[in-house]
Amino acid sequence: QVRLVESRGGLVQPGGSLRLSCTAPRAIFSVFSPLDMAWYRQAPGKERELVAEISSAGTTNYADSVKGRFTISRNNSRKTVWLQMNSLKPEDSAVYYCFSSNDRGEQTWGQGTQVTVSS
Repeated sequence: QVRLVESRGGLVQPGGSLRLSCTAPRAIFSVFSPLDMAWYRQAPGKERELVAEISSAGTTNYADSVKGRFTISRNNSRKTVWLQMNSLKPEDSAVYYCFSSNDRGEQTWGQGTQVTVSS
């Protein structure tokens, strides 16, 4: 099963920043043609939730809990999506997953990367 390649998360102090990136693995890069790309997260004991999404035209949508703090962006030629996370809070701690879908409805997920916000 092909998975998107995410950058490593990490441990960040409250109020700190972290940027995650995601792209297709080399094996499928040439045929990777996403429409929507997004970041989800899942904290222990909770359901996976949408954090932010961005269309191929650049239209964005954010969860209320991250509005004003997180920014999603993408580069279509590099087939990469980023999530800039600022003013991080302990409740942002979770495994973050990259997601993409194409015009055939095919969905691809990343392997997940742990983000921990703690002092």
